[in-house]
Amino acid sequence: MFTLRQPSIPVVDGRRFPVRRIFCIGKNYADHAIEMGSDPKSEPPVFFTKPADAACSAREIPFPLATEDLHYEAELVVGLGAGGTALSDKEAAAAIVGYACGCDLTRRDLQAEAKERRAPWDLAKAFDDSAMVGKLMPRNDVLTAGSIELKLNGEVRQSADISDMIWSIPEVLSRLSRYFELRPGDLVYTGTPAGVGALQPEDKVEVAIADLPPLRFTLLE
Repeated sequence: MFTLRQPSIPVVDGRRFPVRRIFCIGKNYADHAIEMGSDPKSEPPVFFTKPADAACSAREIPFPLATEDLHYEAELVVGLGAGGTALSDKEAAAAIVGYACGCDLTRRDLQAEAKERRAPWDLAKAFDDSAMVGKLMPRNDVLTAGSIELKLNGEVRQSADISDMIWSIPEVLSRLSRYFELRPGDLVYTGTPAGVGALQPEDKVEVAIADLPPLRFTLLE
């Protein structure tokens, strides 16, 4: 009676990667943690989720509803082909099937309100098209280094290296598996470096990470 679309993202070889769930980690780069007013050495990882259909690879998206302070956050995205619970770092690494460039969009004004009220971040993080993502490049190695850069209207706003992560990719996956059963089809956004900032209608965003296919999109009015 009802037809539901399976959320998916493109793969470089023309296939589609079906998305089961989206996990995100906050404050995984020391400079961004400091930028957001935290001590990167004293606080454990902050995890949150987005719905699978928040994953979006469109070249143009409408400016989100209900915000006057939308922010970009360039992130390396990990795609999983296996999973489990209480994974060791080695087991977590073996679950990786690919990587993509991503941009976690955040309604920063709603996030600030949530923090003040000690409320969940759902309205700030889990909205339509909030998990921008480029083409997934299949590879099962562990990325430990490589540039991560975001340009806004051609101007570099974020520039760092994956090696600057506080928690490595296997550590992120291992810690996450203590709270959730990870499964094939999961996407994990691994955090953003310093330099986050506001977006406006008609802004053009480009995220480039190592040798992955770049993510490019434009915000419409």
